[in-house]
Amino acid sequence: MESKLCIVTGATDGIGRVTAQALAERGAEVVLVGRNAAKGAEVGKAIRRSSCNDRVRFEQADLSSQTEIRALADRLTAGGAAIDVLVNNVGALFMRRRESADGIEMTFALNHLGYFLLTGLLLERLHANGGGRIVNVASEAHRGAQMDLEDPQGTRRYRGWRAYQRSKLANVLFTYRLAALLAGTPVTANCLHPGFVASRFGHNNGWPFVAALKVMMRLSAIDMEAGARTSVHLATSADVAGVSGRYFDECREAASSLASHDEDAGRRLWEMSETLTGHRY
Repeated sequence: MESKLCIVTGATDGIGRVTAQALAERGAEVVLVGRNAAKGAEVGKAIRRSSCNDRVRFEQADLSSQTEIRALADRLTAGGAAIDVLVNNVGALFMRRRESADGIEMTFALNHLGYFLLTGLLLERLHANGGGRIVNVASEAHRGAQMDLEDPQGTRRYRGWRAYQRSKLANVLFTYRLAALLAGTPVTANCLHPGFVASRFGHNNGWPFVAALKVMMRLSAIDMEAGARTSVHLATSADVAGVSGRYFDECREAASSLASHDEDAGRRLWEMSETLTGHRY
């Protein structure tokens, strides 16, 4: 990975940080993306020291904001460097409905539209080296969900867990349609389930939810190194070179839900995403 440039979103905590660490240890140039500048600087310094790799830097951006996504993409592409790996890892669960700076329901804005817009803005640079990899962190939480394309932002009825499930289904639908768009090119797009990971995920919600989540994590969660393993595999392994449009679990191809293969839903979600972001691939 020594000649590779890798971008990891949500890289200041959890499996994003572990993914960035693993890529740095393999010698890649790694850009950490997160919204907390102080924490980003601290994590970047820690990864540089522990990996003995000085080619690690932090870029601040709130990926629920389309203005900040565009500014980030401008900075990342300004030098014209090829991007070899984009790991769309950032995501959150919001048990109470809130809206982004763009007036879009936060789960949909961050977990799906953030992937859609940043990937589209960086796509030209992912083509530049003749083989970029797009890795989208989804979740088994997508099972049992159906896209509500009449009310995707939960304006009529909002349930936090259901909104999260739909955002993860959107990740899979986006990956499959993106891979179809990229067919015949050397750029690949795959998605994955990281596992139920013991991390700070969900800690932005109230203490009763966090307390219950901690109990569940103690009972059944895997550690963050295990949670990052599939992301790192898809970003680095020769075994998946040329593989695209697949869903992975524990570093192996797996079957995603029937709803994730609904081509009409995928098309409508894509068109809606273009409208909401103003970006066309």
